[in-house]
This record gives sequence, structure tokens and C-alpha cells, in this order.
Amino acid sequence: MRILIIEDEEKIVSFIKRGLKEEKFVVDSALTGEEGIYLAEVNPYDLIILDIGLPDKDGTRVCKELRDKKIATPILMLTARNAVHDRITGLNMGADDYLSKPFAFAELVARIRALLRRQDKEKVTVLKIDDLQLNMLSQEVHRGKKLINLSTKEFTLLQYMMRHANQVVTRTMISEHVWEEDSKNYSNVIDVYVKYLRNKIDKGYKRKLIHTIRGSGYILK
Repeated sequence: MRILIIEDEEKIVSFIKRGLKEEKFVVDSALTGEEGIYLAEVNPYDLIILDIGLPDKDGTRVCKELRDKKIATPILMLTARNAVHDRITGLNMGADDYLSKPFAFAELVARIRALLRRQDKEKVTVLKIDDLQLNMLSQEVHRGKKLINLSTKEFTLLQYMMRHANQVVTRTMISEHVWEEDSKNYSNVIDVYVKYLRNKIDKGYKRKLIHTIRGSGYILK
């Protein structure tokens, strides 16, 4: 799952980013509203965390501009303000939820997961294909009874492929959803990580689940 943080306080960005990466999310960030709008237009995000107090334009205005551009990505607004009218304004501009600073990181993650579950594709928390199972809450992966240990990037890649099981996913699609905006995600790097997954998911099993589609990408089936 790929998340965009639009927040001008770099310490807060660093704190949230570090925590979300530990939760197996792919995270991009923008320090201004304009940069955030640009990233939201050019990249497919599953959720946007948006601060109200931005240096160039108010977060509620950013929220409205995103909705005016037909960007329907769920938006969780952050603010140090506690006034009821600030919350109402943000929600009226198209925000989906609201969290006041300071906040507990555990609550932030809980709200993020709640927003993602509202989307049809996130109603399930356990992905299964054949005897392969990925639990998005416990972050555990099993093939049959065997527990498979994956790195954060391997887990994110497998989750993306399982959410698109029986569909061809191109290297471009993988790059857009599994790697951060500032990463040098050359296709050979993607190939290397797919190889890592194969060694952990398919090696030793008669039935192979990860397949290469020449000239297109990969399919998990």
C-alpha cells in the first residue's frame, strides 16, 4: 500500500515515515501543498495524510483542489487545531477522517487501516492463493504450514502481486506501487526482488506460483 504524507514539519514527516515503513507501507512525502498536489496527480496512492497548516496554502484548500481534480484517494487530515469548525471545514472539503496533534502513532495506523478497509479491495485482511497466505495485520506469510520470513520490500511486493493475483503486473505497475518516488527503481532491481521472492515462495515446491510473462512482466497464479 502506498501512502503520501503532505506535511511541512520534517520531524513529524520523518517520525510518521519511519513508523509506516515498519508497518510495510510504501511512503512518499511533500513539504508543501503544491508539491503534494503534483505527486497525487502523477502517482497512484492508496491514502493521503494531509496537514492543515502548510506554508504555501491551507490544507483544506489542498483537499478541495484534490477533489476538484477528481482524485478520490482517501484523505486523513492532521492538525494541531482543536476547534470543531476546523474539523467540519476539512470534512466538508472532502476529507475522510481527522486526527488532532499530538497523536499516538498506534491510533494513526488504526485510522489508516480503517480508511483502507472502506475500499472494496481492502475488505479482507488475509490474502490467499493456492496454499500461499499473507496476513496484512500480523504481517505473516505462510506457504502451507511453513512460515516465510520476508524483508519489508519483499512483503510489499508480494502483497501487491497477491492483490492482483491471476493478472499480469508490469514492471512499471510494480515500480509505481512498491517503490518510493525518490527510489531508483530500475527494472533490473524489480527483477532481482522477484527472484528473491521466487527463492522463498516457490523453491522446493512442485507447484510454482510466480511466473514470468515475457515482454510484459509477472503473474502470480
